[in-house]
Amino acid sequence: MRMRWAIVVLGLVTVALSAWAAGPEPANGLILARLKYGGGGDWYQGPSTMPNLAQALKERTSVFVESTKEAAVSADDPELFKYPFIFMDGHGNVRLTDAEVAGLRQYLSSGGFLFANDDYGMDQSFRREIARVFPDRKLVELPFSHPIYHCFYDFPHGLPKIHEHDGKPPQGFGIFDQGRLCVYYDYEADIGDGLEDPEAHGDPPAKREEAIRMAINLVIYAMTY
Repeated sequence: MRMRWAIVVLGLVTVALSAWAAGPEPANGLILARLKYGGGGDWYQGPSTMPNLAQALKERTSVFVESTKEAAVSADDPELFKYPFIFMDGHGNVRLTDAEVAGLRQYLSSGGFLFANDDYGMDQSFRREIARVFPDRKLVELPFSHPIYHCFYDFPHGLPKIHEHDGKPPQGFGIFDQGRLCVYYDYEADIGDGLEDPEAHGDPPAKREEAIRMAINLVIYAMTY
């Protein structure tokens, strides 16, 4: 059965979460969650990333954030369906079990949204595993005109570049399910690191601001489109 989150837009964005599906009851307000996975990748790195994003959402938007503390959930956990926005991060190998592949496919096909951030080193394994989740769909680069770059803050040139990595231009990729963008993958950008506490990487305020604004766009898009 398809999971849907009801959204009421008043002024900026006010979110009331409700669900029509078997499984756990959703949170009363938004709680950002992080995807746990195996394979040797450090899914847990950057512990301040989601709390800082949640705090920015509280301060800058009218999204009702229930807690700034992040949740951590595996793709085969029924609790996944409590969270409309899931963050995936890491440097190393991503490996999903068959049950996790099936769970993530069901979640994304039921209205959930995955933001995957290549923290430098997970690109090859992420592409391999997301192809298992959606073997009949490909990651496609989103044009700069896509609403995800304009729904709250305006990014006329698309994804901002926060960290140097290999010096390549940043790219934002997506996977669509029944016409809906359900996966957003940032490559050569590292929005996640830009969201961390200032002392974590020493990023200048302007770069951190770009990361915060882009991440807010991702959440707003996930909740309203």
